[in-house]
Parts: sequence; C-alpha cells; structure tokens
Amino acid sequence: MKSNVCRNKRMCMFGVSLLILSLVIAVILGLLVGPTNPVTWVLIACLVVIPFVHKKLAETQFVEWKDDYSVGIDSIDQQHKKLLNLINQLQTAVDYSTGEQFERDALDELVDYTKTHFTYEEGLMRDNDYPGFVEHKLQHEKMFDKVSEVLAKYEEDSDTAMSNAADYLKDWLIKHINGTDKEYSSYLIGKGVK
Repeated sequence: MKSNVCRNKRMCMFGVSLLILSLVIAVILGLLVGPTNPVTWVLIACLVVIPFVHKKLAETQFVEWKDDYSVGIDSIDQQHKKLLNLINQLQTAVDYSTGEQFERDALDELVDYTKTHFTYEEGLMRDNDYPGFVEHKLQHEKMFDKVSEVLAKYEEDSDTAMSNAADYLKDWLIKHINGTDKEYSSYLIGKGVK
C-alpha cells in the first residue's frame, strides 16, 4: 500500500510538472504566432497563478499559531507553539515523502514533547489544586490512546497512518487548547501562575 501512495504522490507531481511544461510551450508558441493573441495572455496568467494556488493549498495543511489560541500563561503558550511546529514538521514528512526514518523521527519527537508538555501542564494543575484535574488528565490519556490506535496500523499502511495521525493531532490540539486548556487558564492565572 505504501508504494501505491508514494506512486500517487509522484504521479500528482508529474501531472503538475507536465501541466506547467505544457503551458510554457503553449505560451512560447502563442508568442511566436503573435503577442496580441488573447489566448497567449490567458495562458501566461495561468502560469503566474499556479504558484499562488499551490501555496494556498499547501498552507491549508499546516497550522499557524493565532493569538486567540493563547491561554494567557506564557510557558503553556510557548509549549503549544512548539507542539504546533512539531505537528507541522510531521505534516511535512507526510506531504513530501521524506522517508520512513524522517517520519518516525518527526512522530517520536512530537510524542515525546507532547508527554513533556502534558506532564508540565498536569503538574501546574495538581500543584494549584485545579478542580478539573482528573477530567483534564483523562483527555490527555484518551488522546494518546487514539494516537496509539492510529499508529498500530503503521505496519500495514505507513503513509495513511502518518497522515491520519497528523490530521488527528492538528484537530485535537486546536480543539483542546480552545476548549479545556482555556478552562483551566483563568483558574491558574487566579492562583498567580504566569
């Protein structure tokens, strides 16, 4: 299955390259026929638009930090930013077929840092007697269970498993930050955590 996904990515890149090459040849032929031909200018416009469209499509795969993700505690915000960067690194590994080792390293680094972040966050909640600590810790554990479930399928279909893991983690982290993390932040800030 992995070779099929890689082959599909290569075919997609080949198709885009072929499209660009065809447009370039058509523009050259159009200019030879006459620079006033409107079809030539439409083709030139298409060539100019392709990089912008590609950039916009690529950006949808990655998560950027937004100020409204802030929980108001600088140390947590910095850790959340690093988590988003690590998720984007995993997404890069998935999108560009960087190889199994890079994918595994990206995922391992993300999982290790997520554990570090959860330990830190849970420590703050425990040390400050946050009343929702047990429920919050359960959400962290459920997330790791889901990632483990997704990755158990890695041997069968590594590309799909990594892609599913990246998608799940992006979605989960943003919802978690904007949901339960913001619930504890006002409590911890009230306790003097900055």
